[in-house]
Amino acid sequence: MSRLVHLIADYGAGDPALAEVVGRLSLALPDAVIEITPVPPGDTLSAGFCAAQLARAGGSPWHLVAHDVGARDDAPSEPGPWPPGAGLRFCVGRSRTGTLVVGANTGWSWSFVARDLWGLCCMDVPAGGASRRHAERLPAAVAHAMAHHPHAVADVVARADVPPVPKHAIAHVDVHGTLKTTITRLPAASGTRIVVRIGDVSETAIVSDGTVAVPDGELALAPASSEWAGDDDERGASGEGRERYLELFLRGGSAAHRFAAPPTGSSISVAPAEPSEVSG
Repeated sequence: MSRLVHLIADYGAGDPALAEVVGRLSLALPDAVIEITPVPPGDTLSAGFCAAQLARAGGSPWHLVAHDVGARDDAPSEPGPWPPGAGLRFCVGRSRTGTLVVGANTGWSWSFVARDLWGLCCMDVPAGGASRRHAERLPAAVAHAMAHHPHAVADVVARADVPPVPKHAIAHVDVHGTLKTTITRLPAASGTRIVVRIGDVSETAIVSDGTVAVPDGELALAPASSEWAGDDDERGASGEGRERYLELFLRGGSAAHRFAAPPTGSSISVAPAEPSEVSG
């Protein structure tokens, strides 16, 4: 059976370093099919979101998700290597669906998936310096994990050491301009008008639980199509189902464009719409 490796990486298009990493992965796992999911440079929040979604999408012992995202020097609010004082190391864990996840212990790259892992451990492969990666190290970590190398696992990582997901923030922007958020609860009844503010931009949106039609040109805040829940998910008052991460989308357009292309990590505030804003 062919192995499936989902590689989440922040290398630019045409970057030979990405070709080198893919080439080394192919040599280490000659029977593997490698799928690449690109994220913006240094965007560990987007990488973490994608890693969790791919790990939870269905797994097997033949499925692996690897993230290779460099540290950002211009984002002081982003967590560095954790736990505090630790060097940059690769970690490994297995999701409840059976998928192996491998990546460095930096930023929010593990924040979305950590709670869903049976175990999270440091590996015997260092991830390099804070700002410089080495193309051979990730493939080595992946090969050790897939082969169940006897010395691959070093220290257990406590869940409390993994930085929590930032609240009410943009986690990922997809190719359609949909803003994937870390909001886990509808802020009002379905069909209610609200005002969403991101940075300096405020826009009116409609709350939807999936049963309300959203006209073309309208912004909506609704549960994401991917069926996985947030860290603070719980059963609603009716006891039916779990809360899911919400997304902002613009029917027939790009929500990211409407909000002036906000970066991931941007804070989102939601307030009831005034009558004049609703009628306008």
